[in-house]
Amino acid sequence: MRTAKEIADHIHARLIGDGTIELSGVASVESAKPGALVFVDNEKWLQAAMESKASAVIAGEFAGGLDHPAKPLLIVRQPKLGFVRATALLVPRRSHVAGVHSTAVLHHSVKLGKKVAIQPHAVLTEGVEVGDHTRIGPGAAVGANARIGSHCNIAANVTIYPNTTIGNRVVIHAGAVLGADGFGFVRDEETGRYEAFPQIGTLVIEDDVEIGANSTIDRGALGRTIIRRGTKIDNLVHIGHNADIGEDVVMAAQTGVSGSVLVEKNVIVGGQVGLADHVRIEEGAILGAQTGVPSNKVIRGKGVVFWGTPARPLREYLRQLAVLARLAKNG
Repeated sequence: MRTAKEIADHIHARLIGDGTIELSGVASVESAKPGALVFVDNEKWLQAAMESKASAVIAGEFAGGLDHPAKPLLIVRQPKLGFVRATALLVPRRSHVAGVHSTAVLHHSVKLGKKVAIQPHAVLTEGVEVGDHTRIGPGAAVGANARIGSHCNIAANVTIYPNTTIGNRVVIHAGAVLGADGFGFVRDEETGRYEAFPQIGTLVIEDDVEIGANSTIDRGALGRTIIRRGTKIDNLVHIGHNADIGEDVVMAAQTGVSGSVLVEKNVIVGGQVGLADHVRIEEGAILGAQTGVPSNKVIRGKGVVFWGTPARPLREYLRQLAVLARLAKNG
């Protein structure tokens, strides 16, 4: 339970109204009950929020002119972000019980930090290191000499291949596979058969990364694959060997990233995007859903939305669609 003033102070909001109102949780405007905190980031929803059963509302500067609101208003520049930060106070994260379950299998050389939880049927092989306050979920398998940092949450049935390095505060959801062989084969022109190219590199996942359920990230062939700080990867994403995914990238479900792709920081990648090998996506570009980028292409334009296959700026893409529609109509 927190007061409206405590929440306002925590998220650096301007409080209008009674700061002594107690808040016990968060909710949507539609589902709110007394004690709930809600948010609105558009003025057109403000009235509905003020008439809801919620006890307080986070809103943008558009609500700042209300002198005597019916319930406390917490005014911030980014209401949704303020709501996220308030949630951290009102809805504490689930804690795990430290200790090694009796059914878990740990090699004698494994090193565990303080208050680590190793849950049922997890397997940690030789040379594995796990940092403080990290949870290894049921059925997870951690290969030889893997390094996992502190305050990580490794969910059920995650597979972490040998020599993978994972930073601090990393979340890996159920069924993800990290550090498997990349898809690299060399064709014998005489026989037509394929032979595997060596996949002996590593995978590095930096701090504050989140990886969705059943996603797969391959290790480097001879070098490394790297997922840089703060990147968020959705469910069912595949990232190939030698890829370099920059800081604070957001990548939606069913995206496929081929080998040796470079994605620079702050890029946004929509669902079902396909990036062919040796593509470079420069800082801040936005790839709409189902965009395709052919091999060796460079996409540049901070804040520019790209769409279609091959990818082109959205305005150009829409003009081309309009031309095609006219041609079809006139034909």
